[in-house]
Amino acid sequence: MPASQPSAATEEDGAVESCDVCIVGAGITGLNALFVASRYLERDQKVILVDRRQRVGGMWVDTYPYVRLHQPHGLFTAGNIKWTLGQDRTYLATKDEVLGHFDHCLDIIKQRVRVEERFGWALESDDETDAMVRITCKSSDGRRLVVHAKQLIKAYGLRIVANDPLEISSTRVRSVSPDLCDMRGDDMRASDAPVWIIGGGKTAMDTAHTLVTEYPGREVNLVAGSGTYFNSRDRLFPAGARRWWGGTPVSGLAQEATRRFDGTNETDVGDWFRAGYGTWLTPATGNYLFGNLSEAENTTIAAGLNDITMDHLVDVVDRDGVTDLVLRSGSTKAVRPGSWIVNCTGYVLHNDHPYEPYASDKGAVLSIQPRSATMHLTSLTGYFLPHLLFLGKIRNVPLYELDLQELRKKSKTVLPYAMLSLVEHNLSLIADSVPTKVFLDCGLDLDRWYPLPRRMVSTARFMLTHRREREHHRHTLDTLRERFNIRCGPLTKAGC
Repeated sequence: MPASQPSAATEEDGAVESCDVCIVGAGITGLNALFVASRYLERDQKVILVDRRQRVGGMWVDTYPYVRLHQPHGLFTAGNIKWTLGQDRTYLATKDEVLGHFDHCLDIIKQRVRVEERFGWALESDDETDAMVRITCKSSDGRRLVVHAKQLIKAYGLRIVANDPLEISSTRVRSVSPDLCDMRGDDMRASDAPVWIIGGGKTAMDTAHTLVTEYPGREVNLVAGSGTYFNSRDRLFPAGARRWWGGTPVSGLAQEATRRFDGTNETDVGDWFRAGYGTWLTPATGNYLFGNLSEAENTTIAAGLNDITMDHLVDVVDRDGVTDLVLRSGSTKAVRPGSWIVNCTGYVLHNDHPYEPYASDKGAVLSIQPRSATMHLTSLTGYFLPHLLFLGKIRNVPLYELDLQELRKKSKTVLPYAMLSLVEHNLSLIADSVPTKVFLDCGLDLDRWYPLPRRMVSTARFMLTHRREREHHRHTLDTLRERFNIRCGPLTKAGC
């Protein structure tokens, strides 16, 4: 039955509204949850979409302006909603184009179900009873809103926030963040001072590529920490006719990686993965977290960099008329006064948040966040878990949850292979619990890059093997739980 119309009544702490489903978070995770809701609700039922930002888009609203998608644009969407850019399938969409597609997705979904946006509101609390979920939100100007919903989806995703400039001691250099200072902006363009990029991940690669292509011949340097390797986009998403015979579908790569990984041998698996499917710029590669980089991008960046330092920045100090980078190893490196220090140290899993289970005890609240992760990507979680919620199975299917935030603290090296084991285990259980159409409608499936005959082979392989491989994935995850003393396993009744 449809929810009641918005109420003019008020409670002590704010206006009151009612809906069938409330979704908190309007990024890629929330949009996929909203897409799924539109498949289960009737046209006159209501969803209230809440986000602290002033528009749809999530982290894409806040991130640096020269960012581009890391995978072909058609594989980044809500449900199966197609892009309308008219670009070649290999095209990597810009920030504005991604935000425009999010607007398009919301418009399409609103043709299927009644959606009311509450932008500029943040969730304060939620309280679940047998009859409903009471959700309290606060606006940026201090107003309060109470929403009574039958179901609540907290589509937090990775809770990524913009990078601030690094706090440094020197007054002779400029410390900036790419999120707050466009590398193509007037200040950077008017300066010829050297640039020191701090960080070795995808933000650092995007920043380096932008600088060396915008300002040929300018001194650009990289302090790369322990180094990072990336998926080679050319190998995972081959262009042209090679889509028919070249490359490796992502599903097949994940299946092979998790067959090799047993919860203890991450170094060996990483060496195999990097050699066969990776690309990297730095002499050492201590980190990997699913970023994509093409060989052409790698070559361009390498040719444009003046210096690569494999160390971690501690501070920038002025002493005896010299300005030095102070590094974790104890060494220093002199920099020219006026240099730019650009904080590209990364966003993912850097902020501590309290634990909450992905599904509440009564099964009316779904929480998508890294302390109780069920998949490696929150976009996929936002697509698959709401199906279980609306089918009434969210507490019945024994998915494993994994505390990614805690595991990252204990081992960055094991993290990506643990995440792949998690998604392989849980997708196997989901495949036995939802209609086949759920998988057919998933536009986030990276295997869609390949022609249908190759996808059918991948699908058939998964369906033939996933149940017998499930025990191996479960044993791997149990090993990780014991080895690192982290939360990793099915939800208990109390969600702890």
